[in-house]
Amino acid sequence: MDIYLVDGTYELFRHFYAMPSAKDVNGQEIAAVRGVLASVLSMIERGATHVGVATDHVVESFRNDLYPGYKTSEGVPPELLSQFPILEEALEAMGVRVWPMIYYEADDALAAAASKAAKDDLVNQVFICTPDKDLSQCVVGTRVVQLDRRQNILRDEAGVVAKFGVHPQSIPDYLAAVGDSADGFPGLPGWGAKAAALTLSQYPHLEDVPKDWREWHPSIRKARTLSESLFSAWNDALLFRTLATLRLDVPVFETVEDLRWNGPRPMFEEHCRRMKSSELLRRATSAKPKT
Repeated sequence: MDIYLVDGTYELFRHFYAMPSAKDVNGQEIAAVRGVLASVLSMIERGATHVGVATDHVVESFRNDLYPGYKTSEGVPPELLSQFPILEEALEAMGVRVWPMIYYEADDALAAAASKAAKDDLVNQVFICTPDKDLSQCVVGTRVVQLDRRQNILRDEAGVVAKFGVHPQSIPDYLAAVGDSADGFPGLPGWGAKAAALTLSQYPHLEDVPKDWREWHPSIRKARTLSESLFSAWNDALLFRTLATLRLDVPVFETVEDLRWNGPRPMFEEHCRRMKSSELLRRATSAKPKT
């Protein structure tokens, strides 16, 4: 069996900005929810049997306690934020396993689910459905891969190396060095993508980097400047790596069979009525669960 793990936060944002406004029977903005439900249904219609969706029920997480500048919900349109709980309830009603994150982030749930699913011998392949570079750290060979459904790009471990210049296990170190504007931490002065890739391809983790710049691999230009930047901001570098490291201890499922889609639940009809979407109900009830 194949496992499909969907970044519900990314999908909701994407559909919010891509689709024209639509309201439910109560006047609540609902277009993005309908878009995500249709997108997940299309995966099921094409043969996906085991699906899980992770969402950021609350944008803030434990990482905000570690670093004040970490991303928050500030600036996110309320019409978008209000659709998260609606999406979570609708997906559950549609029969899809959902992980609404409060203390952790959706990325943590995806990472934990991918790690756990990959340990099951019955699983053929795990697809993490998101373009988010953070999730590249979870890629394992060709067994756990990253799928950008919008651009139809499949990235295995060789693909991660081709894109970032480092292996998946070095992605948190890479992000610590270059920063992540989407998550709100700046990285280290002087460390661009090329310098980080060259350095971490030789020394997979920050602790592996020689403290004496003269011992650095000769292919790394400006070793002295990079070394001074890294070791003068060592605590920041470790903090940024902690922020970029996804947690694998999030409770997600007991067995992969918990992710099997067995069709919509009876309450899905009421959700579709409120969303004024008889087409979603027709598609969900017409789709046949695969064995």
